[in-house]
Amino acid sequence: MFDLLSRVAASDAPSPTVPPAHDQPYRGPERRGATLTLWRWLSAALDEIDYGIVLVGANGAAHHANEAALAELDAQHPLVLLHGELRARRSADAQQLHAALHDAQGRGLRRLLTLGDGAQQVSVSVVPLGMPGATLVILGKRQMGADLAVQGFARLHRLTGGEARVLAALCAGSRPSEIAAMHGVALSTVRSQISSIRLKTGAASIRALLAQVAVLPPLMGRLRSGAERLPLLHDMALA
Repeated sequence: MFDLLSRVAASDAPSPTVPPAHDQPYRGPERRGATLTLWRWLSAALDEIDYGIVLVGANGAAHHANEAALAELDAQHPLVLLHGELRARRSADAQQLHAALHDAQGRGLRRLLTLGDGAQQVSVSVVPLGMPGATLVILGKRQMGADLAVQGFARLHRLTGGEARVLAALCAGSRPSEIAAMHGVALSTVRSQISSIRLKTGAASIRALLAQVAVLPPLMGRLRSGAERLPLLHDMALA
């Protein structure tokens, strides 16, 4: 998809050699409207990805954040959007982030960072996009299991409500004994539910079951956060 971004951005960049007026490509309202529509499509596509994505330019300027990023960057997250920039809350994380963005934009290097600590620790990918000053920051999840994807998986395999809750708890890293205590049922009940889930999904073990869930495509909810949006992608491209 980002190869397409690169081509669109390149198509709007000024040419180093200006051809005669009669040979210049048409730049009228139809062409501008088509480009604007394309960027809106790409913005909407990013909003359907169940990982937080922030498009960062020079000096940490955040040009675009998708819906998942706006929801993920809460008061506990080690990163924060502040005054139009992506920043780290802790000084140690700030040094890591700055170095990774510098290496991505200046040297084309990809980095995987671990930021924050304790329950709020999160992994972050810093990915150069092959365009001057354009870097993608992808936010890892702070907990396992995408709720809607798990629910969809449960419906697909006709799991009962209790089995779906057990599956969600397994995806969150809970042990069968912990699930039993959480739901106020006997451990034998949870084990029976797990056996039923494995039978319905064809999983040979709990590990195999979790592997099936891990490769599910993401599903985003219809309801949006309603948070204030950063400038859309096309604002950067057409500026």
